[in-house]
Amino acid sequence: MKDNFWKELKRPFFVLAPMADVTDAAFRQIIAKYGKPDVMWTEFVSADGLMHSEGRKHLLTDLSYTEKERPIVAQLFTSNPEKMREAAKLVAKLGFDGLDINMGCPDRTIEKQGAGAALIKTPKIARAVIAAAKEGIAAAGKNIPVSVKTRVGWSKPEMETWIPELLKENIAALTVHARTRKELSLVPARWEFVKRAVELRNEMKSDTLIIGNGDVKDLSDAKARVKETGADGVMIGRGIFGNPWLFAEKIPTLKDKLEVMVEHTKLFKKLLGKKKNFAIMKKHFKAYVNGFDGAKELRVELMETTNAREVGIIIKRFLKTF
Repeated sequence: MKDNFWKELKRPFFVLAPMADVTDAAFRQIIAKYGKPDVMWTEFVSADGLMHSEGRKHLLTDLSYTEKERPIVAQLFTSNPEKMREAAKLVAKLGFDGLDINMGCPDRTIEKQGAGAALIKTPKIARAVIAAAKEGIAAAGKNIPVSVKTRVGWSKPEMETWIPELLKENIAALTVHARTRKELSLVPARWEFVKRAVELRNEMKSDTLIIGNGDVKDLSDAKARVKETGADGVMIGRGIFGNPWLFAEKIPTLKDKLEVMVEHTKLFKKLLGKKKNFAIMKKHFKAYVNGFDGAKELRVELMETTNAREVGIIIKRFLKTF
């Protein structure tokens, strides 16, 4: 593990977005096996929750990873610098390659805590949280890099005020989701904001890497965005659903997709079956099973399953008749 893996990455680089109840330990292991991105993120985890013994026991599941996933970045959220300091110390001791702070999530329960996208409205607190993360890492005797993922503003674009506040903290990387918080994902991402973030970084003579995010379908689309904006890298999220081969640019056969879906389901049961609801897998079934004759009927059948064994039996039977 290098002190700052970001500096070692080729340009441009392509990374996997952290997505709650999607990029869990099981799915990340599948992606690492079939189409590993340049960097992987955990799901976001509450720094506040990590500081409670009961919460920590549950949340440490979300911070489990394998060596094959490196470089792997832990993503945390909080608006409390003290909690971030202690959680960052834990993340560093767990051996992560980096720590990312979520300052863009529009979930209301998270915003009520002053965290996620709510930090756009409180730049001083945002900067204090970043500083605390660095202090916690240093207190653990480590030197892993701190990065941030955010949006371009709250109810309107605030590029000229919000982004420079973050850049002043000398973070290793800044992921810019090219929408405001108010826009959620209801409008197309506007990549001119990513380009402006690159310009602001250059004007400030900052070393922070800029990563663009929003509506990227695949690697060819990502490469076009890099040319358009000058970003150092691109983060891809929803394009990974049902397609662990995305970063390998491989087009799987139907048999590939269904067999890997079964492998994914069994791994979910093994790693997370006692901690997470099996219903989480069903959003993946919808993504794996589409675009072919009989897909709708197969999906309906899979939605009735309650365990990995049933899924395996159904797919085995389907592949015999296809």
